[in-house]
Amino acid sequence: MKKIWNGWLKNAVFMYCVIYTIATLVNSIGYLTSGIYADPNGNWHEIDRALIVLIGIVAYEMATKLPIKNVWMRMIVTYVPTMLLTFFYIWTTSFREALASSAYQDIFINYTGLFLIVSAVVIYSQHKINKQ
Repeated sequence: MKKIWNGWLKNAVFMYCVIYTIATLVNSIGYLTSGIYADPNGNWHEIDRALIVLIGIVAYEMATKLPIKNVWMRMIVTYVPTMLLTFFYIWTTSFREALASSAYQDIFINYTGLFLIVSAVVIYSQHKINKQ
């Protein structure tokens, strides 16, 4: 277990904590500047954010650790299942509350945009490492 912790899990847990904290702070600041002093979506909103961030961390770990040499294939193999998992999670939230009419479009745009940015960083950093 110590090998797993020192190998990749510690980094993944740290990234998860940082991203979740930043997302929560940005969301809270946005609400406060709009004059909203309590999260209107309550605790479910926090759980939703936590699970979406977890899916993002899984995607990052897949993108950086999958043993697929072709970087474009690795990104596709990472993107497709994690995007489907995100859509599935959004679908499951419809059982507790009505979704916005643009819920799937919103998550697609946000997840894809972030995935492309993170992928570019991963590709650049691995390219730079391979040159050395």
